[in-house]
Amino acid sequence: MFAVPFSRAVSGRRSPLTLAWYTALWIGLLGNWPLWHRMAGMPDFAGWRGTLFIAVFAGIVVMVLGAVFSLLAWRTAVKPLLSLMLLMTAPLAYFIGSYGVVIDSTMLTNALQTDLRETRDLLAWGLVAHLLLLAVLPLVWLWRQQVTDKAWFKRLGWNLLAVVLALVLGMGLAASRTADLASTLRNHKVLTKMVSPVNAMWAGVALAAQKHLVPKGPPERVATDAHLAPRAAGSKPPLVLLVVGETARSDNFSLNGYGKPTNPELSRLPVLSYREVSSCGTSTAASVPCMFSHLGREVFVDKPTHQETLLDVLQRAGLAVLWLDNQSGCKGVCDRVPNAQAIHPARADHPLPAGLCGADGECFDEAMLHDLDARIAALDPQRVARGVVLVLHQMGSHGPAYYKRTPEDRKPFLPECRSSALQQCPVEEVRNGYDNSIAYTDHVLADAIGWLTQQEGRFDPSLLYVSDHGESLGENNLFLHGMPYALAPREQKHVPLVLWLSPGTRAAQHLDGDCLTARRDAPMSHDGLFHTVLSLSGVQTQVYRRDWDWVGACRR
Repeated sequence: MFAVPFSRAVSGRRSPLTLAWYTALWIGLLGNWPLWHRMAGMPDFAGWRGTLFIAVFAGIVVMVLGAVFSLLAWRTAVKPLLSLMLLMTAPLAYFIGSYGVVIDSTMLTNALQTDLRETRDLLAWGLVAHLLLLAVLPLVWLWRQQVTDKAWFKRLGWNLLAVVLALVLGMGLAASRTADLASTLRNHKVLTKMVSPVNAMWAGVALAAQKHLVPKGPPERVATDAHLAPRAAGSKPPLVLLVVGETARSDNFSLNGYGKPTNPELSRLPVLSYREVSSCGTSTAASVPCMFSHLGREVFVDKPTHQETLLDVLQRAGLAVLWLDNQSGCKGVCDRVPNAQAIHPARADHPLPAGLCGADGECFDEAMLHDLDARIAALDPQRVARGVVLVLHQMGSHGPAYYKRTPEDRKPFLPECRSSALQQCPVEEVRNGYDNSIAYTDHVLADAIGWLTQQEGRFDPSLLYVSDHGESLGENNLFLHGMPYALAPREQKHVPLVLWLSPGTRAAQHLDGDCLTARRDAPMSHDGLFHTVLSLSGVQTQVYRRDWDWVGACRR
């Protein structure tokens, strides 16, 4: 059928269409091995009927890739563009196959915002093997081929003919299994996001479209009426310590009923742990901007905005605000307030004790607690006198290298997985490494509360800890996070929320302790963060919603 357009015009030379379709076959059948492996293991595709459907689906994928690559089949462009497709597909195959992730605009945003430390953690021999077998091997063959061509108008005609034939064949294959295909696309939408490299190309287009829709210029002002409420007689300025956790899942907190003692220090303190809290997203890039917005998830995800955040509102009200980061940045949330990175001991400002940072420059989360008094002293003293909001953005339980998130002397659960290739470790070792990071977060939070108690002579302190999203630890062969929200499992959306209030804060805020305790199992979400921090810091504005405030129902 394709003998004419794909034949060799001269012995030893190949047409651009031939190269395009060989590449489509290679990528479609081998480069998408995680998709075929995933489908082969699903009960819906068991038996000969399922095998036949997988074969038909593979044929459709090859036809789609063939149609796309036919548009690239021009003599001078075909080798570089096909090389790009191969170099995109190989790492996609590794990450999809190893961790069960899917590729969409949110995952692409995560990849673009990943820093050097996080990238280093993802490097593994499995990635090298995929690059060698799925990219380098066909690239060597591709670049050894001599390319012949026709006049541009003839080449255009052949390319368009190949596109039409591919689409016709693809539709014919789809028509042969219409009912099965419709059921699959309806019930297993995640499969369409596993077709490489179309998934990455589509995600790139979607991300560009999202960026285009966001208004240009300065952010839209939010809560312009924000002001500090008069303090009651005898009360002190508020000191709110907000700890933004990373990749912590509620189910692994012993405070919430987990079988392993992952919260030994917090369990001895008067903290409140809320068990039914859902996140804004399944990744840092999606959750953090949403958490600090007043809109709530339902509006935020559907309305491209460039608005001020909670921190802008707190600063406008006259409070001192500081963001300390031990990860890959604040995703724009802290751009207009004082902010700093957890620093290496080689730096002169706020030098850290030995052992808090490694030779690679990555610091443990305890580094953010070091010298907090000096950091507050460096803020505007007039603002400090009105109150302080500190935000600590943890490295937390960031994977896949969970074992790197805890000092060697703070690993209660052994043996732990010491590899970034989680799928190669026993599940219990993966969980041990992850649980060690949760236990270390427990230690950091307990130390933070200890520091806050030392501030009670000057402030009415409080601590809020909430993770940005959860994590998959091998359930349903999924690892890490970042699944599309509608398809994501509970493990990636169910997050811990811990609250500590000093006696002075409870009194100044008129909070009923029994009510706070009784709400441990009340449904909550990230929608409440903005409004809870406003109330704990004494800021009043018409934007505030009492029904979203995590503690609002217990204020008498």
